[in-house]
Amino acid sequence: MDDRMADLLLSIVQNADQPEQLRAKAAISLSPALEEADTGEFDDGIGEPPVTRMEFQRIQESLRRTYIDDRMPKEVRRRVLEASVRAPQDWHQDALRAAYSSDDEDWKLTAVFCMRWIRGFDEQILEMLESPNPDIHYEAVRAAGNWAVGAAWPHVAALIASEATERSLLLAAIEATAGIRPREARALLADLADSEDEEIAEAASEAMLMAEPGFDEDPDLDEDEGEGFLR
Repeated sequence: MDDRMADLLLSIVQNADQPEQLRAKAAISLSPALEEADTGEFDDGIGEPPVTRMEFQRIQESLRRTYIDDRMPKEVRRRVLEASVRAPQDWHQDALRAAYSSDDEDWKLTAVFCMRWIRGFDEQILEMLESPNPDIHYEAVRAAGNWAVGAAWPHVAALIASEATERSLLLAAIEATAGIRPREARALLADLADSEDEEIAEAASEAMLMAEPGFDEDPDLDEDEGEGFLR
């Protein structure tokens, strides 16, 4: 990814002559660059984002304009929103509220997916933990873990304890435990760390490691300054 590639992807997103699915794919393909640019440092020469600051801002504005244009195909607008939240902006709050309040299940799914990156939607995340739509349920579990939504703990713990939990949902629940209640996560995941399913065992072991006191603590901090488990 670089500025030239980003420009090419944007041109595909905006080209009405291109197939809708290709335009949607081009939009979501911008996600990693946006996320890296949002969390990285420009012009430091070390670990520099894949696009320049000017291109980063151009991508953000282009995606915003595409999203607010209701003449665009739904699938393109959904993927544009899902990509753009990797670098949160003020307009995303209203966009997510509108998507969440829609009667269209696809838009509701997009909203819950995006809540993993945008703060302030704990109430909606908790509500969607009860969704009968398995995709929405899955995204709500991941969002609850990312924002350490404490009220989601009983639901997430029940998913882990149940033998009926579908595998991908179980993996999401395992990951969420370390973010919500790290101390209780270690005991809850101990048996799963010995699972015959290697992916489940690895996920449980990693979550237990993340739940350890002092994980991700800055080694340069004095002992008295350490903050223990940092999300």
